[in-house]
Amino acid sequence: MPLLVVALSVVALLFLMTKVRLNGFIALLLVATVVAVVQGIGLTEISDVLETGIGDQLSGTLPVIGLGAMVGRVMGDAGAAQRIATRLTRAFGDRWVQVAMVVTAMLIGVTMFYEVAFVIIVPVAFTLVRVTRQNLLWIGLPMSIALSTMHSFLPPHPGPTAVAEMFEASVGKTLFVGLFVAVPAGALIALVWPRLPFVRRMNPSIPTGLVTERVFEEDELPGTGWSLTVALLPVVLIAGAAVAEMSLDDHAPGMGVIKFAGSPEFALLLTLLLAMYVFGPRAGRSLKDLATSCADAARSMAMIMLVIAAGGAYKNVLVEGGISDYIKDTTAHWSVSPLLLAWLIAVILRIALGSATVAVSTAAGIVAPMVAGSGTSPELMVLAVSCGSIAFSHVNDPGFWMFKEYFNLSVLDALKARTTYTTVLALLGLGGVLALNTVM
Repeated sequence: MPLLVVALSVVALLFLMTKVRLNGFIALLLVATVVAVVQGIGLTEISDVLETGIGDQLSGTLPVIGLGAMVGRVMGDAGAAQRIATRLTRAFGDRWVQVAMVVTAMLIGVTMFYEVAFVIIVPVAFTLVRVTRQNLLWIGLPMSIALSTMHSFLPPHPGPTAVAEMFEASVGKTLFVGLFVAVPAGALIALVWPRLPFVRRMNPSIPTGLVTERVFEEDELPGTGWSLTVALLPVVLIAGAAVAEMSLDDHAPGMGVIKFAGSPEFALLLTLLLAMYVFGPRAGRSLKDLATSCADAARSMAMIMLVIAAGGAYKNVLVEGGISDYIKDTTAHWSVSPLLLAWLIAVILRIALGSATVAVSTAAGIVAPMVAGSGTSPELMVLAVSCGSIAFSHVNDPGFWMFKEYFNLSVLDALKARTTYTTVLALLGLGGVLALNTVM
C-alpha cells in the first residue's frame, strides 16, 4: 500500500504539471497534502510536516544557490564567465568542449556538493553555449552528469561519508577505490547521453536572468587571472576544509577557522565580496550596478527556489508517512548478496523517497549488521549503497527540480534526461563494485 501511494502520487504530479499545466510549486504542495492525509498524518500536523520539509530543504540550499547565482551574475555582467569560457574553448577547441566540462566538473565535484558546484560552474556553461552556439544540453548535461556522479558515489560527500562511518570503512580508501568506478562511469555517461536521439531533440533556452545577454569584445574582458581566482576561490576553500577534516584531528589548531572558511555558505559569501570588489570599483563599475546584478540574480531564482522548497515538503511527507520504515521492514530479511542487497535497498528507497541522503542512511542501517560477518570489503559496501542512491531521480527529488529549472526543461523532458542518466549511472556503479569485489 505505501509504495502504491508513492506511485499514484507521482502519476498525479505528472498529470497536474503536464496536462493541467499547473505550476510546479502548487502541484507539489497539493500532492504532498493529499499524500499526508492518505498516509494518516493528522490534519493538525500536516502544516508542520510541510513546513519542516520546506525548512530543511531551504536551510541548506537557499544560501548556497542564492549566493552562487549572485556570484555567477556578477561574473557574467563583468565578462569573467565569458573569459573563462573563451579560455576553455581555446584550450580544448569547440570539438572537445564537452570534455572540458567533464574534466572541470569532476575536479570541482570531488569535494563539493552537487548544488554548490552546479551554481559555480553553470554560468560558464551558459556562456559556452552562447560562444559556441551549441545546444544547452550538449554542454550543460555533461557537467551535471559528472557532478552527480562525484556527489553520489564518493566521500567526502555527506551520504557516502555517513555510510563509511556506519560501516567502519576507511574514508580515504573508499575515495581511492571509488574513483575507479566513478570516473569511467561518469565520463562515459556524460559523453554518451547528450548524443542520444531523444536528448538531441531537446533544445531548451537559457533561463532568463541567470546570465547576461551581452557579448563582450576581447578588450572589454577582465583578466584570466582574476576571473579564475574568483571562480576557484570557493573550490579551494571548500576542498581545503574537506581535506583537512579527513587528515587532521577535530581539535587540531586552526580547525575551527578552516571549517568555518570552508563551509559552502561562507565560502560563497567571501567569493561574492571578492567578485564585487574585483569586478566592481576596481574595474570601474559602481556599487549600484553590482546591486542591480545581485537583484536580477535573486529575482531569476525566486521560482526555482519555490519549486525546490515544495520538493522538500513532498519528500518529508513521504518520510513522515512511514514509507521508509515500511521498506526497511519489508527488505530486512531478504536473502541476497550483501553488495546487491545494499544497492537494491538504496534504489528502492531512492525511488520512494527521492532523498539520496535518506536512501543511503536507511539502507546502511539495514545492511550494517551483515557487513562484519559477510567478509565483503566495507569500502565496497559503502560504494554499493552510494551507487544505488543515485538511481531514478524523479519528481520527489529536489535535485530533479533544480536540474529541470536551470536547464529550462519540461517535466517530461527532465524525466527523459535526468531519470535515465541517474539510473544507468547506478547500474554501471553496481557493475563496477561487483567487478572490484572479484579482485579485492
